[in-house]
Amino acid sequence: MGEVSTIGLDIAKSVFQIHGVDAGGAVVIRKRISRAKLLEFFAALPACLVGIEACPTAHYWSRQLQALGHTVRLLPPSYVKAYLKRSKNDANDAAAICEAVTRPSMRFVARKSEQQQSGLMLHRSRQLLVCQRTMLSNAIRGHMAELGMISAKGRNGTAELLEIIADEQDDRIPAAARFSLDVLARQYAAVRAEIVAIEKRIHVWHRSCEESRRLEEIPGVGPIVATALVAEVGDWKEFTSGRSLAAWIGLVPRQHSTGGKERLGRISKQAIDICAGCSSPAPWPSSDMRGSTARSGPGSLA
Repeated sequence: MGEVSTIGLDIAKSVFQIHGVDAGGAVVIRKRISRAKLLEFFAALPACLVGIEACPTAHYWSRQLQALGHTVRLLPPSYVKAYLKRSKNDANDAAAICEAVTRPSMRFVARKSEQQQSGLMLHRSRQLLVCQRTMLSNAIRGHMAELGMISAKGRNGTAELLEIIADEQDDRIPAAARFSLDVLARQYAAVRAEIVAIEKRIHVWHRSCEESRRLEEIPGVGPIVATALVAEVGDWKEFTSGRSLAAWIGLVPRQHSTGGKERLGRISKQAIDICAGCSSPAPWPSSDMRGSTARSGPGSLA
């Protein structure tokens, strides 16, 4: 039994499972460890390859273990599933990760920095608040429709209803209904103000980021999409062309082809919810992205 060379780490909130093998594939370590002792355990190990599923907190632990001298690879959970043997539990998950991370054809997830994750928090917080604003708007519209008052679609129509709610002299709204509508209207205004505050912070980040400003030069790409791409992608050299980036985001048809017959479905949007949700499948103008290098597409954004 030799020295550990590869470790599969199944992470969780409090309890972690470790599965380690040597260069010959023999199992060297198989143990459960608490969160408080995890870094101490890896600090005592020689530098080795560590595989982790790309799930919540994976990027944090990847940065911590990388700082200890280990080589860390993040794997998509869907790619690890094929290596899972028999029943699913922490020990089997760790063994599957350990097996999958050594496959030469395996695709890995790029590790995100704290700055990237902070930027994504801005976008995801904004996305959550936009959903809440839509819910409040629909609730106000539904309640007002029950009282015989309807408005046009969009935020302009909602603004008309809010003016009616704010007018205490309008006797079309009963007192009990006005109380409920006032609560929703105040909540709507508060959520809208928070969205504006987040968007201002995104614009400040956009103006300070060269990559984001270069992306904005592409027709149809604004500060929101540009900063979301910068936060998600990280290393643009991972992509050889703009088409590769579009496929990674999910702006390509879902395939179900067999027997030489091409069957293409809808745009998959399977990779990045934020980017795919606000992007359109448009070509990337490689001349804008080359800069002074010979590479074309977003790969030149180094």
